[in-house]
Amino acid sequence: MAIMTSAFVDGARLMATALGAPGYRFAVIEHPIASSSDRELAHQAELAIEQADELVQPSTGRRPDRGPPTS
Repeated sequence: MAIMTSAFVDGARLMATALGAPGYRFAVIEHPIASSSDRELAHQAELAIEQADELVQPSTGRRPDRGPPTS
């Protein structure tokens, strides 16, 4: 599982293709994060977890450690 900031999505896709994994899916959070507050980082982390759950188990719609999706 990989997490990229929005500024590096194109590079990540290129690298995945170069390494033989075209179409590799990863979570994306907003860029930049260096100047983010702890609260903003916590929010970004939660968004990444939600995306990771969907990438790992796309067909179930469930989050095993948290129950059904909240959206």
